[in-house]
Amino acid sequence: MNFLAHLLLSGSPGSPDYADIVVGNFAAEAVRGQAGVLAYPPAVQRGIRLHRFIDSFTDAHPLVRRTTARLREAGLGKWAGVVSDVGFDHLLARDFAHYHLDDPTEPLSAFAQRHYTLLHARRTELPERLQHLLHYMRRDDWLTGYARPQGLERALLGLSRRVPSAEILATGAAAFLAELPAYEADFREFWPELRGAVGNVMLE
Repeated sequence: MNFLAHLLLSGSPGSPDYADIVVGNFAAEAVRGQAGVLAYPPAVQRGIRLHRFIDSFTDAHPLVRRTTARLREAGLGKWAGVVSDVGFDHLLARDFAHYHLDDPTEPLSAFAQRHYTLLHARRTELPERLQHLLHYMRRDDWLTGYARPQGLERALLGLSRRVPSAEILATGAAAFLAELPAYEADFREFWPELRGAVGNVMLE
């Protein structure tokens, strides 16, 4: 899953250690190895481990594998998982009120600004690479942008330019949107299972 999903699965503002878990879940994108995890306070470590759980659960799930197999057949090859992650964030953003069960009345724009503010206030705790990424994410409002097909295209085009040998990602949005009903069906079935699994982990 991509940025929006990870933030939404970090819990609600009233839950214990919420801000720390959000910071850890976001920081995990660039935290490497056990030593990297242990450099953070325990509550932030929970967020890092949550991020890793979300990724491993997602990658192993049969529904996600069905999605990535379809994207590989569409020509995305080893980058199919990246397109799946960003594509699922597009679906999550597009139908945000349906999936934001903690507060269905909070619009995506408010959710995004709340998290930009939280992460910006604690940006010095993030790995340097993510501090730079957060600057552009906040400036260009990536999270809200995911809701539009153009935002999906822009996100994958940006990755195609930043990641070595990932030029094929520039075609990822078109491939995802070409079979959108199939990916929508996969995501609708997958998300409640992921949310339930995360809920169990958060209770441990």
